[in-house]
Amino acid sequence: MSTDTPASTPSTSAADRYLAVQRSDEFAGLRRTLRGFIFPMTVAFFLWYALYVILSAYARDFMGTKLFGSNINIALVFGLLQFVSTFFIAWLYSRFADRKIDPVADRIRAEMGEVGNEHGPRG
Repeated sequence: MSTDTPASTPSTSAADRYLAVQRSDEFAGLRRTLRGFIFPMTVAFFLWYALYVILSAYARDFMGTKLFGSNINIALVFGLLQFVSTFFIAWLYSRFADRKIDPVADRIRAEMGEVGNEHGPRG
């Protein structure tokens, strides 16, 4: 039985490497950039939705104002605009992620290199 330690030290574990990346300035910047988009957009959408609900509850005459024909009123248009704004925000996020988030995330992933390969190919 030998008490000698091996000449080579084992490579850093995947968990240690993930923690190192999580503590890196680049990852912190990535999270800050993501929060800089998500939080304001969430607040804006919530306020827009709250406006719709409040107007529907307390400004019934205004929301009932006919715009086209006998069934198209402001409430219906505002309700449909909720869907439009949801898709618009999703489109904005997609563009934002393509330009600001994905390049940094790809760079971090490339730096991780073999850690991602330890778990096999992604599919």
